[in-house]
Amino acid sequence: MRRASLSTIAMLLLAGCSMAPPLEIPAMPVAESYKYGVEWSEAVPADHRLRGEWWRAFGDPVLDDLIARADRGNPGLAAAVARLDRARAEASLSGADLYPTLDASAAVSRQRLSAGRPIGPGVPVTADQYVLGGALGYEIDLWGRVRDQVAASEAEAEAEAANLASVQLSLRAALADSYFQLCGLNRETALLRDTVEAYGAADDLIRIRHEGGAASGVDRSRSQTQLANARARLRGVSSRRAALENRIATLVGIMPADFAIAPAETSGALPAFAPGLPSTLLERRPDIARAQRRLIAANARIGVARAAMFPSIDLALTGGFQAIGTPLLSVPTGYWALGPFSAVLSLFDGGRREAREDVSEADYRALAAGYRETVLGAFREVEDSLANGAALADEEVERERAAQAAARGEELALDRYRDGAADYLEVVTAQTAALEAQQALIAVQMDRRRAAVTLIRALGGGTQDGTAAGGG
Repeated sequence: MRRASLSTIAMLLLAGCSMAPPLEIPAMPVAESYKYGVEWSEAVPADHRLRGEWWRAFGDPVLDDLIARADRGNPGLAAAVARLDRARAEASLSGADLYPTLDASAAVSRQRLSAGRPIGPGVPVTADQYVLGGALGYEIDLWGRVRDQVAASEAEAEAEAANLASVQLSLRAALADSYFQLCGLNRETALLRDTVEAYGAADDLIRIRHEGGAASGVDRSRSQTQLANARARLRGVSSRRAALENRIATLVGIMPADFAIAPAETSGALPAFAPGLPSTLLERRPDIARAQRRLIAANARIGVARAAMFPSIDLALTGGFQAIGTPLLSVPTGYWALGPFSAVLSLFDGGRREAREDVSEADYRALAAGYRETVLGAFREVEDSLANGAALADEEVERERAAQAAARGEELALDRYRDGAADYLEVVTAQTAALEAQQALIAVQMDRRRAAVTLIRALGGGTQDGTAAGGG
């Protein structure tokens, strides 16, 4: 019975313990629903779940190609991959401390022993010496220092994996946002070109009427001003488009001089969003996962700091063969040594260990507050995106009505001018209103797509089937 009890105690000692405090993820208050009619569902952590190719929900092959090129060539994404590789290597390095070290050694020497040596004196001896041996060393992790360090390193590696997902999501969202801005400028360019052509035709009519005495010089000046303003707007849009194209080139990882996007007028479809957005947010948003895993790592580092208060216990075992002039690998030439079995405890270090523990605990509290801030910020971003999307949807309806009404007003003003029922100021006013209404409509249509991208980013990406977002 006593031998069994001692064996049990020894096994418990070898199993060790952990000095890390129980992990407590800060609880977050939750609401029953979002303000803008989206259902709430309980979150289940699933940040490793595939987010799908959410950008394909917009139905634009040019955007698909740009994102594929950015995944291959963006330097910021490559740097995030390298940081993840480093973090995983650090975790492997820490994990190696869980296992014993085993070293092999071999030596060959030729030496002459003095005739006056203390043991066996009288005759000098010259001999060859051969040594083949090994050494095993192991730190008995009685206080959990090594295990907590491994846990911290693994959590940091998982945090870097989440950071990579966050960088990739941000890159793709930024690229999609810039692309839809470019699409809006393409449509605005086409509108302004048509406008310049129409204003040019109207200016030719005014010139002919002016030369025939049917139009005043004021009408002629107004027509020329309207045409020049439209041309200037076209130049300004071209400049903004060039800057956006250069930005996209940088995101893709290509020199701007070697990059161009054909000025197509596509705008892409608007993706549909499934219910259950809160669950999607907490399950897959990578920055929340990163904050949580860094909190886990900080908690484990508290255990590392506390374990430093206890002795470090090491075990060593050496053995091998040593021979002079006889066969090396034989029983008589063998040697071994068990030990030293050492325990080292620092008795006085000026308060360094206590200070390291205080630092670890302060880091944990700071990261816990940061985790809460990240979660709150995430929900705010979704609220903002939902509010913006709802407002833009209503705005597009009104902008469509305004554009149609302004187009009818422009046609009526031109007809009235041709019939002599109105001066050209009425035409200019109607033309300006029609152009601004069309530009505003294009802008809100592109803003809706940009808002969809912003919401997808706030939710942490799309779903495995490639749709924009889902409830889990």
